[in-house]
Amino acid sequence: MRHDPETGLRERKKARQYQALSDTAITLFLTHGFDRVSVAEIAAAAHVSKPTLFRYFPTKEDLALHRFADHEDEPARVVTARAAGVSPLHALRGHVLDGLGRRDPVTGLSDHPEVLAFHRLLYGTPSLVARMYGYQQRSEAALAAALGGGIEGALAAGQIVAVLRVLALENWRRVAAGESADAVYPDAVAAAELAFGRLRTGWRDGPGDTQ
Repeated sequence: MRHDPETGLRERKKARQYQALSDTAITLFLTHGFDRVSVAEIAAAAHVSKPTLFRYFPTKEDLALHRFADHEDEPARVVTARAAGVSPLHALRGHVLDGLGRRDPVTGLSDHPEVLAFHRLLYGTPSLVARMYGYQQRSEAALAAALGGGIEGALAAGQIVAVLRVLALENWRRVAAGESADAVYPDAVAAAELAFGRLRTGWRDGPGDTQ
């Protein structure tokens, strides 16, 4: 297939514009608060018109959540790219443990001041939390397809995405409360191992549960 240099250049310029607009918006949100910043103010700060801004981002929430855009189909990509003979759960477990080791913000295990400020903005803004649900739905759909589709793929993807969300939220909760990422790391690894162990073997009924 012939590569078109012009197409590649346009895509790179478009990606840079997405990033620049999102970075401008997030700076304003962190400084003034999400609800106190208008789309017009973001457009003015980024030196673009409102129609141009909306061509890139349909909603103000999407400007803040652009940082998650590359991660939306990350679980699906991990499953698709896994080596022969490696199970999907094993590949995802390794990916999560690697992310914890790198203090990847997506794992919630990052105490970098800018990351903490962004997470406080995200989890403290109801409209952003609600918009995140759409990202999670798309992540589930992509992972379900990578797992073979059908009801089995959908059920597995729903459980996996929920586990990833719970793990990240617990890590962020502890770091936001003042613990260092290094201090939380051993418990974060243990929680991830527990979670993937339960995904692999299933959850047993608790005391008093009946068939």
